[in-house]
Amino acid sequence: MKKKPFVTKEKLEEIVREVPTPFHIYDEAGIRRNCEAIKKAFAWNKGYKEYFAVKACPNPFLIKIMKEYGCGCDCSSLTELMLSQAVGCVGDDIMFSSNATPAEEFQYARKYNAIINLDDFTHIAFLEKATGDLPKKLSCRYNPGGVFKISNDIMDNPGDSKYGMTKEQLFEAYKVLKEKGVKEFGIHAFLASNTVTNEYYPLLAKVLFETVVEIKEKTGVEISFINLSGGVGIPYRPDQEPNDIQEIGEGVRKVYEEVLVPAGLGETAIYTEMGRFMTGPYGGLVTTAIHEKHIHKEYIGCDACAVNLMRPAIYGAYHHITVMGREDAPCDHMYDVTGSLCENCDKFAIDRMLPKIDIGDLLFIHDTGAHGFAMGYNYNGKLRSAEVLLKEDGSYRVIRRAETPKDYFATFDEYDMYDKLFV
Repeated sequence: MKKKPFVTKEKLEEIVREVPTPFHIYDEAGIRRNCEAIKKAFAWNKGYKEYFAVKACPNPFLIKIMKEYGCGCDCSSLTELMLSQAVGCVGDDIMFSSNATPAEEFQYARKYNAIINLDDFTHIAFLEKATGDLPKKLSCRYNPGGVFKISNDIMDNPGDSKYGMTKEQLFEAYKVLKEKGVKEFGIHAFLASNTVTNEYYPLLAKVLFETVVEIKEKTGVEISFINLSGGVGIPYRPDQEPNDIQEIGEGVRKVYEEVLVPAGLGETAIYTEMGRFMTGPYGGLVTTAIHEKHIHKEYIGCDACAVNLMRPAIYGAYHHITVMGREDAPCDHMYDVTGSLCENCDKFAIDRMLPKIDIGDLLFIHDTGAHGFAMGYNYNGKLRSAEVLLKEDGSYRVIRRAETPKDYFATFDEYDMYDKLFV
């Protein structure tokens, strides 16, 4: 399978005349098609709702597009809550799933009536103390422990995860919440990250559905919504087959009919919290080759660095690279494609076979629409890049300007550097 950019070289050359590289670009048409596909896949469940994981791509312009399709926001911090509220997501449009949560964040979530997903049993008392009482609707996060497998393949290790409650804690939590007057209950679990298999959600659903039936039998608590969270991944490598969201939705439906309906829980709503699957393939990092180096290896130096895309540096993650204008040229040159940070891990590709790259070539780094810009930082005083939306009609819009040195120094309130530099 060949990965193709969603934008042409000619369009990028047009954008670069206004917006210098590096920048992240997003495909509005692709995001909209994906939203439609997800709605269709889970249309069988009348209570279904997707809560976009804001941490994946915290840009209000993109969140507003997804909101048009009924998506809410999955938030994990104060500023994510503020961003969601600013685009009109309040109340049941927000799922607040955090851990080691400061009191003021619970207070803000209560102010806008977000659905709070408790990460730990002790958070019951903490939330009650922080906000004065408990809301009538609450969710609890479950961690079954052990190793999560699909067939013989280990997908992840929930037992090593800091998130969620044990089964015993979960059951006790629902008993306590019911005694304290909570009327509506949800359950949430996240067992594996970036799975590229149609089996993950149905298997996770089976774990949660069977747990929900047991909760009803042993505590009398009926769960009204089940949040399958995220974990549905994308094919970063060209040889990977993408997930089929229709098949995934049908797989969850079958388990729903097998487990929940016979237990009298056929009205239970299904929620999801996808981030990577929602926007990942519909974003790319555009950078310019500005240096070449010939020592023990062949290097291409870009004007982007790990500040703009951190995943390869910290995970060794693969992101496909297209040399714009040379999509059909033979990949007969081996390069390390690097940024300019004072860290040797600042590499977008290692020993990657690519077409010959010349100084000034535009490189399109694929699949940065989730956990790309969002993970940016300011090491070496580097500045975060702009974000650009490629609109459905072929035009474009800057949806976040690039940071400037003035932005970087703005927090030195008690020092006169600001005046020295900018007056």
